[in-house]
Amino acid sequence: MGASAGLHTSRGELIDIGGRRLRMVRAGPRSARPLIVFECGAWGCAADWAVVQDRLAAKGLASLAYDRAGLGFSDAGPTPRDGRAIAADLEALLAHAGESGPLIMVGHSMAGLMLRVFTPRNRERVKGVVLVDAVTPDMIEHPKAGRAIHGYRRAMDLVGRFSHLGFMRPAALVIGDLIGLEGEASAEKRHIYGLASHAKWAAEEVQAWPETSAQGREPFDPNLPVAVVTAGASRVPPNVKAMQRAPARQSAAGYEVDVPGATHASLLGRAFADPIIAGIDHVMAEAKV
Repeated sequence: MGASAGLHTSRGELIDIGGRRLRMVRAGPRSARPLIVFECGAWGCAADWAVVQDRLAAKGLASLAYDRAGLGFSDAGPTPRDGRAIAADLEALLAHAGESGPLIMVGHSMAGLMLRVFTPRNRERVKGVVLVDAVTPDMIEHPKAGRAIHGYRRAMDLVGRFSHLGFMRPAALVIGDLIGLEGEASAEKRHIYGLASHAKWAAEEVQAWPETSAQGREPFDPNLPVAVVTAGASRVPPNVKAMQRAPARQSAAGYEVDVPGATHASLLGRAFADPIIAGIDHVMAEAKV
């Protein structure tokens, strides 16, 4: 069992995917239009997307965010927590939630790797992809980015191993919500960030970064509309930024925007969420759905 001994929030529901449960949060009216599905980055959860989901709902668009296995209020899953395991869980979640229609996939940060695994497996359903300050599989081989990734993996391994000591709760008071969420979603984000179980399973995903990168080597179909939204205030070397932009430039219907003033986290929050909405609008228009 993971963090979900009980669902300690009024947001969302627990869906049994076959002996274990994943928490998901729906927003907006269901319709024949594609469902917008959000994947959070490393250490993230469904709450990360609350502002974006609210703004999409105001436009009449349906969306779904969820906590991956072991994160937030979801039960833990089998190891390794690599891209294939995560894709299989999401496929099961959609099936058990009764979502069989077309999809627009949106991923932040490390979720850029996960969407490279999920999308080819579900190409007939996926009508567009939006990458939000996302990493790409080839970054792990870049000299500077690769060193940063492996350094992050080592640090997060220690955090995961010793999170049971309780240091995540005081940390959550300071850095639990760097996104800039509102109301219950902000409180939920801080609560989840402080959970030892969340840290343990988030660290498991980070340890699988090399395997997930290898699994996601297949480029997106060039006919798939892809939008790339990057954080203008992030200190990213130009050649790494070019890696982020590449999926949009390789798409016949690509779209890219660098958002001035936005950081890697705040890009999802109330101050900077609108460019993500614009990216979603672009891929939906290009997909003619």
